[in-house]
Amino acid sequence: MEHNKNDPNSPSAPLLDQQYWDTQYIHNTTGWDLKEVSPPIQSFIDQWPDKDVAVLIPGCGNAYEAAYLLEKGFTNITVVDIAPTLIAQLQKRFAGNKNITILEGDFFEMNGTYDLIIEQTFFCALPPVNRIAYVQKMQALLNPKGWLVGLLFNRSFDQNPPFGGSEKEYRALFGNLFHLLKMEITEQSVLPRKNSELWFECCKK
Repeated sequence: MEHNKNDPNSPSAPLLDQQYWDTQYIHNTTGWDLKEVSPPIQSFIDQWPDKDVAVLIPGCGNAYEAAYLLEKGFTNITVVDIAPTLIAQLQKRFAGNKNITILEGDFFEMNGTYDLIIEQTFFCALPPVNRIAYVQKMQALLNPKGWLVGLLFNRSFDQNPPFGGSEKEYRALFGNLFHLLKMEITEQSVLPRKNSELWFECCKK
């Protein structure tokens, strides 16, 4: 019997643990990396009025969104990622900046609360079996009436990760714990992702 390596439950599928993600940064095999802040997120940040909100970016990667937040004057940013090599790079890059906190660790073990959480290629890096836990943890990490915003892939992939999905699935997933304010195909995607990204905004019930 052949096992499908694209099935996260298959024995031949990659184990998406700390070692896996650290290896991607060690060998620079980060093909998902845009090397800049995602345009839809940039536009959202430009319109957010309160620069002192507590912002969290989980699975932050190279933290282009965090760098842009700092550039725009935000004062309370937390980023977290599971890959030690990446975290060491970020600590060096943002050394001495008191407006950003850089954490190495598992998102699902985080404590604290935040006013705004930005989703950018973290959800799609998790096996679908973790999606309910993701939504529950996001809800727990948000302050009352806190916002979760960002991008979700509205497509499937031949190779995983990333793991795709659909608007119908996401509405059912987020709808129980959040007020869905917006979920629509964004016109601001970079060209390789054109018509395949949903911009979503939701707030904690």
